[in-house]
Amino acid sequence: MITWNDFENVDIRTGTILEVHDFPKAKKPAWKLIIDFGELGIKKSSAQIKTNYSAKDLIGKQILAVVNFPPKQIADFMSECLVLGIEDDADDIVLLQTERLVPNGRKVK
Repeated sequence: MITWNDFENVDIRTGTILEVHDFPKAKKPAWKLIIDFGELGIKKSSAQIKTNYSAKDLIGKQILAVVNFPPKQIADFMSECLVLGIEDDADDIVLLQTERLVPNGRKVK
């Protein structure tokens, strides 16, 4: 069990994917994402979501991400946030998204 305070310390925000780039140096198939988090600015992330999403599918998609983890080096790329998803029946990731569009940077409460 975690406390309410533990949950409040995880900063989950809405962001819109602006750019998607191939990431051939990743150990597992992944995309490099450039995401707009509104007042928090633009952040980069690596996401192992190539099985379920083409680059074209991702542009303009509003997603949820943890934005207060420290940056993480993945091969030659510095990931600045963790895009959230859940495994489907084939163990591939399905992105968590807002039910309708909201301003980028809004905090999950």
